[in-house]
Amino acid sequence: MNLILEKTDQVPFFTDMESVFHALKIPCQDYDWYLSDLDTSYYPEGFSPRDQWMTGKELSRLISGQNFQFNWGVFSAVPKGFHCEIEDAPFADGNSAYWIDPDYHPQLRCALFEITCWDSSATILAGISPEAAANFLRAFPDTRPLSDHTRTVSKEK
Repeated sequence: MNLILEKTDQVPFFTDMESVFHALKIPCQDYDWYLSDLDTSYYPEGFSPRDQWMTGKELSRLISGQNFQFNWGVFSAVPKGFHCEIEDAPFADGNSAYWIDPDYHPQLRCALFEITCWDSSATILAGISPEAAANFLRAFPDTRPLSDHTRTVSKEK
């Protein structure tokens, strides 16, 4: 299931990853993560904006209690202990597939799901389970199916 949260006052700011995981009720420690196309206004000690693999434990430490926003970024979840070869790193900035593909799938071929931080103004969830989607919708009722947005954009063109 693919969802987008944008144009709402239900969040103090978009793409606060700690609140995203909390709303999904998905412990980030349950997965390993490939982080790519990162841009943030805050770089805690030991964190680099370069594309990188992180364990769920490392990601949890990075985002816990930091209350900072990722302006851009793709967080690709893979099974714990599994890393696939990266042919083309997932990206958000300039990626029109979100808006034109109603059946959008995570970019990383081995990803179970993907969380995208879009230009500080939206959070896009791709490939999440129906249970996680229901959790997120309960937390943020302004969330909409990404396919609704893609159809709207397609009609405008």
